[in-house]
Amino acid sequence: MVTPNYQRVADDLRNQIKSGVLGPGDKLPSITQLQAKYGVGNNAVHMAIVILKAEGLVYGHQGKGVFVAEPK
Repeated sequence: MVTPNYQRVADDLRNQIKSGVLGPGDKLPSITQLQAKYGVGNNAVHMAIVILKAEGLVYGHQGKGVFVAEPK
């Protein structure tokens, strides 16, 4: 079975956070940069970020971007 694009993006970002490649307070790349990196559309990136927010791994600041959250 093929993994949906949004899940592939979420999985990779989650792995980067859990492995320490992206640390607490680090800003995620922009939506446009993530689209280019993963070769996916806007919706896939947005859905991936929604998943990571729901898991408490990232948080957003309006107009500033999405950042890695402190571990709980």
